[in-house]
Order: sequence, then structure tokens, then C-alpha cells
Amino acid sequence: MEQTPLRNGSLGRFGEDRAAEWLTERGFRVVERNWRCARGEIDIVAWQSCTLVFVEVKTRSAVSAGHPFEAITAAKMSRLRRLVPAWFDAHPAVSARAIRIDAVAVHVDGDRVGIEHLAGVL
Repeated sequence: MEQTPLRNGSLGRFGEDRAAEWLTERGFRVVERNWRCARGEIDIVAWQSCTLVFVEVKTRSAVSAGHPFEAITAAKMSRLRRLVPAWFDAHPAVSARAIRIDAVAVHVDGDRVGIEHLAGVL
């Protein structure tokens, strides 16, 4: 079995980097990455026109690990839902006409990278 040099944290960072690039190429303006508070972390915060989008990124390097979206559980989505108001509390100068929570799956297979984007998962 071929081993990927990307493991755990480095694979996650690699996937988030690819997701941020992919979103930027499609007109999103990334304003923050890896925002943390006591309740958890938001991978990417980005504007898409007048909508502020909170993005959960999941990366997998092997089919045997399952689809990246399978790792976004109901508990994870509930935590994300609670993180959005916390983000606004930490950024009182920011307001948005609309907000949305998206998910991005990053598939890594050697030097090939595939990306799937689901808008409005919540």
C-alpha cells in the first residue's frame, strides 16, 4: 500500500489550503482561517458577494477512510451552528446581510486533488 507523506495535521492543513485556493478561484474572499475559541474552530470564513460563509473542510487521502463528508456528523454541525454567533461576538464590527454554512471535501490521491463543495449544509 502506498503511503502518503501527509498525515493527520499536515493532511488537514494541506486540505484547508487547497479548499481556500479553490474557493478564492471561484470568487470567494477568504477573511479568516482556523478561527478558534473555547467552543471549537471554524476552518474558513469567506465572503461570497453579500453572504458571509462559514466553511467546514474535511480531507481524506484514501478511499478506505471513507468520504470526507462522512466525518461531518450531526454533533459537528451543531457545534458549527453555535460557533457562528461566537465568531460574530469576536468580530463586532462585522455584519452580514446573509450567512451560510458550507462544507468542502478534499480528496488527495498522490499528487491529484479533487474538491467537492456543498453550499448551505445547514
